[in-house]
Amino acid sequence: MIKCDLCPRHCQIAPGKRGNCGVRINLDGELKTLVYGKPCAVHVDPIEKKPLFHFLPGSKAFSIATAGCNLHCKYCQNWEISQRLPEDVESIDMPPQKVVDEALRTECKSIAYTYSDPIIFYEYTYDISKLAKQHNVRNVLITAGWIEQQALIDLLPYTDAIKIDFKGITEEFYQKMSEATLQPVLDAIKTIHKNNTWLELVNLVVPTWNDSDADIEKLCSWILDNVGPNTPLHFSKFWPIHKLENLPPTPVATLTRAWEIAKNKGLNFVYIGNVPGHPGNNTYCPQCKKIAIKREGYEILEYNLDNGTCKFCANKIPGIWE
Repeated sequence: MIKCDLCPRHCQIAPGKRGNCGVRINLDGELKTLVYGKPCAVHVDPIEKKPLFHFLPGSKAFSIATAGCNLHCKYCQNWEISQRLPEDVESIDMPPQKVVDEALRTECKSIAYTYSDPIIFYEYTYDISKLAKQHNVRNVLITAGWIEQQALIDLLPYTDAIKIDFKGITEEFYQKMSEATLQPVLDAIKTIHKNNTWLELVNLVVPTWNDSDADIEKLCSWILDNVGPNTPLHFSKFWPIHKLENLPPTPVATLTRAWEIAKNKGLNFVYIGNVPGHPGNNTYCPQCKKIAIKREGYEILEYNLDNGTCKFCANKIPGIWE
């Protein structure tokens, strides 16, 4: 038996068997990954799609993913790769050097490890990230943050920004919706913040599950108390998918209410996702209240920052701008 210590599941893996994620196997007494250098999704995306709003706005991210995930979210929009075994999806051969070469060729300022969860293709992410640093390409993790502390700490020196899907603020939500637990995610968020790695949080608002005022207030209070008022928080619209096709989409009114609650709690940068044209798409200067960045979905319509400083009042807006 081999124990995998990558994520909080701590799978005990028998010879020839795989862990819960489906991509880590006990092969002749050694723990091996089945997805190294084998992405099943490769795209060039706007960084705003991740979403990251305070990290190199308007730039492109070379985005990759492999099959598998250590969470099993009932509403996963990428379930056709995240909930599949490596042999059940079409993948391509792309070693780390080729990933970096393609990022440079397509003029991407960053490589985003995304769609499924980079925790699952950890070794691949780690090796690409080290190589990318040598070529001045930034690294972005798009993750649920359900990872053991040491694995996270080892990756942070090569990581420039992290977006965490902060799914909910209750243990019940994590267990029922994702077959996971809350505390490791809270620990990961605090570790990332302590390390001064740029961090943004996304909360997908699921009707009847995590959309109550009490849950939203509790989530915002935790963020304020643990990572401060300048950590961006995105509330995203839920669409019926995978195992939650019975639920309706999140009403825009619910998202607007969450947006107002977060701002009233004292969070400075609160956003609404999946609702193009909503005022919550924009970045507002917390000092003069004017629009620092005006967006329509993923597109930037106005950019009123000068190296991260508000052009109207000279207030410094936190983020990585160049």
